[in-house]
Amino acid sequence: MTGRGSREPRAESRPSESRRSERREPILLTDPHAHPVIAHRGASAYAPENTLEAFRRALAMGADALELDVRLTRDGAVVVSHDPTLLRMTGDPRSVAACTLAELRALDAGARFSADGGRTFPFAGSGVGMPALAEVLEEFPAVPLLIEVKEAAVALAAREVIARAGAIGRCVVAGFDAAALLPFREPPWLYGAATADAARLYLPAMLGVAPRATACRAFSVPVRWRGLPVPTRRFVRAAHGLGAAVHVWTVDDASLGRALWARGVNGVVTNRPDVMVAARAAHGGG
Repeated sequence: MTGRGSREPRAESRPSESRRSERREPILLTDPHAHPVIAHRGASAYAPENTLEAFRRALAMGADALELDVRLTRDGAVVVSHDPTLLRMTGDPRSVAACTLAELRALDAGARFSADGGRTFPFAGSGVGMPALAEVLEEFPAVPLLIEVKEAAVALAAREVIARAGAIGRCVVAGFDAAALLPFREPPWLYGAATADAARLYLPAMLGVAPRATACRAFSVPVRWRGLPVPTRRFVRAAHGLGAAVHVWTVDDASLGRALWARGVNGVVTNRPDVMVAARAAHGGG
């Protein structure tokens, strides 16, 4: 069982897409034989989600890759945020889209985080902020990223930021909205599937019918969808037959992680990277 993959060296700071050839060999997040632990918004059980602090902790715990979400600010910056509004994280009722990057930087992204049910708020007032995607790419230049594009409005700007950082070859771009992923469907981009792509694979897989070729290099799917188990053995085999990896979210229970790996799943997306790194080791990986 493959755990950590070799991470790629830092690329030139501003390569153009035209200078990059299509990647034929798999990277960690597109390798159907690898079993990465992917930190869901960082080590989000232990630090404010989608912050540099959460990402640092995840990597210190042994995570192989980071999962994060991106949205667009009023002044066109690509920032790392799951929710459309700032309320849950900061207490500010405004939307991300209504704020400038400077306004977001002034907010306390650790204000409402509590790991003990609200008894303590250890990051409040500690200077934890909402990062721009460019900051994440710069601070972690060799770390594979699973990037969820939350809205079509941010797609082209995110594409530019990733390309400018020379990070095309280590970023799998996925999301629920097919329209938001249109700019990423063709090589050299690593297209990570929209909901519709997973649905098109699921039914043929369940019926034992050979699936059609797909642009997807990785499928990131939930454990269950509307009551149905998604990453079944047949689904995983079908994806692997197309040369694509299968990652499952959100998995914090060690026994579930081991069961998924036994089923042939590749990555687990988790809020608790330390738990899943230990689970993988117990299952025979490392």
